[in-house]
Amino acid sequence: MTMNKLPEHNRNPIRSLRRHATPAMGASTSSEPRVSAEQNEAESVAASTGALPMLQNAFSKLANPQTNAVPLEILQRCFSFAGEGRSCSGSNVPDSLTVMLDNLGSTLVDQFFVPDKGGINWVEFVKSYNKCCARVSSSVSLNMLLRVFVAVSESANVPIHLEFDSGDTDCKINGHLLPSDVLLLLALCWVMSWGSRNLKEEGNLSLPDLNHLVLSVITSCGQVEGGLDVWDCDISSLEVQLPAGKFVTWVMNTVPCLPDCLRLYFNARLQIAATEGVELAPSDSSSVGDISSIAAHDNLLTQGRAWAISITNKSRVNEEISGAFISNEGGMGDKLVYRSSTHGRGLGRFWSRVEGYKGPLLILISASGEPHEGNSVDRKWVIGVLTDQAFESKDIFYGNSGCLYSVGPVFHVFPPIGKEKNFVYSHLHPTGKVYQPHPKPVGLAFGGTLGNERIFIDEDFSKLTVRHHSVDKTYRSGSLLPDQGFLPVEGIISVVEVWGLGGKAAKEVQDSFKKREELFTEQRRKVDLKTFANWEDSPEKMMMDMMSDPNAVRREDR
Repeated sequence: MTMNKLPEHNRNPIRSLRRHATPAMGASTSSEPRVSAEQNEAESVAASTGALPMLQNAFSKLANPQTNAVPLEILQRCFSFAGEGRSCSGSNVPDSLTVMLDNLGSTLVDQFFVPDKGGINWVEFVKSYNKCCARVSSSVSLNMLLRVFVAVSESANVPIHLEFDSGDTDCKINGHLLPSDVLLLLALCWVMSWGSRNLKEEGNLSLPDLNHLVLSVITSCGQVEGGLDVWDCDISSLEVQLPAGKFVTWVMNTVPCLPDCLRLYFNARLQIAATEGVELAPSDSSSVGDISSIAAHDNLLTQGRAWAISITNKSRVNEEISGAFISNEGGMGDKLVYRSSTHGRGLGRFWSRVEGYKGPLLILISASGEPHEGNSVDRKWVIGVLTDQAFESKDIFYGNSGCLYSVGPVFHVFPPIGKEKNFVYSHLHPTGKVYQPHPKPVGLAFGGTLGNERIFIDEDFSKLTVRHHSVDKTYRSGSLLPDQGFLPVEGIISVVEVWGLGGKAAKEVQDSFKKREELFTEQRRKVDLKTFANWEDSPEKMMMDMMSDPNAVRREDR
């Protein structure tokens, strides 16, 4: 197959368009055309996002120099995901997702671009970018995402029961979604998020397990008749209706960064066009790779879980943890700080790995409670804690920020509420032999108060205790475990993982800290044998004398 790229022309459409638009200072402007107010406004909005130079380059590469406009076919190719030569397969991939990706490019063009006779001119090109990527409220971004989802689903003959009151991007959304619809939407968002961070990635693309997010929507927005066993249920067969209003609330409270997937994908596709142009060849979605179900991985931090955590907040931690799903191998191996199955169990082993790390840390704990009678399903659950500060050995709570997560089997997020600051408690055994009439508990804790911690991990990393949210005024209320009641729940810990999200700087600081500690340890091991050359002055002789006659009166030498 021959790939014909757009021909290079010496004439720049943007330069031609604006050649007489901005005269030199002091020059006469009587015979020169002025830039329209509409163009000035569009360019100002694009400049405020820092994207105007990129848009100029992209338009120059994509536009037909004779018409100074971008043909619709070129734009559709620009935003196409299937045009990269990828298709969908695998047991956990929705059948209609392949068709939706084949039509993604044309859908985005129809939703955001207003063509003229010759295509998309410069002003409409910039306005279309602003419509999708300019700074708007989260509700407007979600509205645009849902409109794209409905349109691309129609192209795949998948009926979505959502209705918009008007054409405005901030209008009310009515109707409902089914669990299968939510899975399709999340899968589409994940693919767009993956595509925006893998501009030149080739080969197979694995779709991760997203059931924990779908179950979060079901438990938050719907009610299943007869109850819902989150450990053993077929999401595709559930017919529960999830109201659109409740779904919007769930997105805003749980994954507010989900709508950003559309903006990032839109921006990334134009960046590719600005740097490389667009190849004008028919797409062959079966020629290169596929989107398959991700293989099982030993890490608690799977691609799906990492992505879910990354879209819960807008911060630099978001970018760090998004690296977990950039590659099919997980992409986080260099960020693993501690794993109990590898580095050993217990607070001491944990401390030797996390001490000196001055950056955000993600702690994941997998545990299981007592098995239910008549049910052989392995009822394991995973909870997580995101801390923004380094661990310190203290017998009091400390910290400035943090977040709790119910990771599996159902995903929920519990950010701080601002009433208290009992974010982290990490207490080791005191080094000195000092009598303590009321010793403080030794272990790790998050939220709550001493003796009533919301999450407590014992010293041996063998038992996990989770208490009701009523004891905690630091993090948002809610159940960390499925069917959690008012009584404390004790679980047997399977694995504890800690992931460093402070970037290279935090890792370098920790490496320097460990080198200093090793140096101090070596110095303390060196013993000056001359000190003990005289038997009369040795501590051994003093101990022997005390044992032989402990009642002897001795005068202390001063």
